[in-house]
Amino acid sequence: MDIPTSATGVEKLSCVQQEYLADAQDANNQEHELTLLQAIKIYPKAVGWSLVLSTTLVMEGYDTKLVNSLFAQPAFQEAYGNLQPDGSYEISAPWQTGLMNGTTVGQIVGLLIAGYISERFGFRKTMITALIVTICFIFLQFFATGLIMLEVAQILLGIPLGMFQTVCTVYAVEVSPVCLRGYLTTYANMCWVFGQITASGVLRGVLDMPGPWAYRIPFAIQWAWPIPLIIGIYLAPESPWWLVRRNRLEEAKAAVTRLMITSNVSFDADKSVALMVITTEHEREEGAGTSYLACFQGTDLRRTIIVIACYCIQILCGNGFRDYSTYFFQQAGLPTEQSFNMSIVAYALGIVGVLLAWFMIPHIGRRTLYLWGLTWILAIFIGIGGLGVPAISTGLAWGIGGLLLLSVFIYDATVGPVAYSLVSEIPSSLLRSKSVVLARISYNVLNIGNNSIVPYQLNPSALNWGAKSGFFWAGSTLLALVFTYFYIPETKDRTTVEMDLLFERKISARKFAKTEVHVAKVI
Repeated sequence: MDIPTSATGVEKLSCVQQEYLADAQDANNQEHELTLLQAIKIYPKAVGWSLVLSTTLVMEGYDTKLVNSLFAQPAFQEAYGNLQPDGSYEISAPWQTGLMNGTTVGQIVGLLIAGYISERFGFRKTMITALIVTICFIFLQFFATGLIMLEVAQILLGIPLGMFQTVCTVYAVEVSPVCLRGYLTTYANMCWVFGQITASGVLRGVLDMPGPWAYRIPFAIQWAWPIPLIIGIYLAPESPWWLVRRNRLEEAKAAVTRLMITSNVSFDADKSVALMVITTEHEREEGAGTSYLACFQGTDLRRTIIVIACYCIQILCGNGFRDYSTYFFQQAGLPTEQSFNMSIVAYALGIVGVLLAWFMIPHIGRRTLYLWGLTWILAIFIGIGGLGVPAISTGLAWGIGGLLLLSVFIYDATVGPVAYSLVSEIPSSLLRSKSVVLARISYNVLNIGNNSIVPYQLNPSALNWGAKSGFFWAGSTLLALVFTYFYIPETKDRTTVEMDLLFERKISARKFAKTEVHVAKVI
């Protein structure tokens, strides 16, 4: 049966809803009754396809870490830097800032593009196109003969990297049942960390290599990912939710069937599609649009603000400050190479943190993990600030570096991965892609300022706060904690239609978890 996509008649819309309601209610109940083990047995294909798309984020984590770390590599400095009076080479601070933020600017453009074309052409075509473009732009990086060419390469490469940021998490939510969404969306954070630790390992391997291959090999390694990912994504099914939004119900049913193993289980693809139809049409009936402007209208305004905050909280709780743990280890007298190894330890702790988050997700809500994580990070930053009050010593520097490593672990077990779940579960199905785009753009804009603030705080010729910067980040973390308590709702075990109803009823964020809703209320 066709879904009405415009206001051609209230009776037609009502007829569709009445016909699909019973099946939708059954599908909604099945979502809640499904255990984790059952979901893994029924949806292994959905898990696999989601992991394939999310693995594209390894490339973002790799490129971000790579460029920021090359500034300290002698071969890179000699190729792109200016000769100093002492005979060394150095890349000027403005160029360092430009290269760091170049990728971010490109990502903002890529995010805006992805918001449009993913809803127009689907997630698969969007991702494949982005990967093909990535292959081309890596050539610019690899053969860059000067800083201007490298800056252009960073901006252009940022475009497909930005497209990856939104598509993979939205796809994960739309192909998996409720009990698997937490795992599949937080996997995005692990991919980001894995990309960073891979870049650190590669850079460690070429640290003493002379000549241009010391930095060209790290650039060239990026070609290892696109081709396998293109093949995997080409074979993946399209999001059934996207197909429903495009009024292609038979294809949506086929996609649902491809996402799972239905042998020996009581399963009806028609009922799953019915729930998608009911949810989509209810949102349209409530006046939800599909433009960026619609994200700021009606109940979607509240959802958009929350989603933006969820991503920005990652920066407000000191993400940039945590990256400077090696700086304090160097102050403690650790050799440069050993300090570099400590950065690898930090990323390894991040991966362990995400694994711990996977154990907590089935038992602890997203909101609760956010609150716990921010509380611990707040306490750690107060401790770091306190250690920065006396004159710095070897022991204090070790303590500060250790606390920063602890905050990395806490962050990657709570706020870091859970943000990916919240930003993809809170928006309506019609505006999910565009809401995630707006949230990530806000994150990137805030991160541009963040890239300048932390060095300014630590630089002896600037503010020279040192570890006392912990007090500043404790203050911003406190603001994030207060916002989380009052405004970020619990999304654990909630289907999309249930989230719609809770927001329409203007339920307080603190009461989301205990409020009962029924699919029948959409009529």
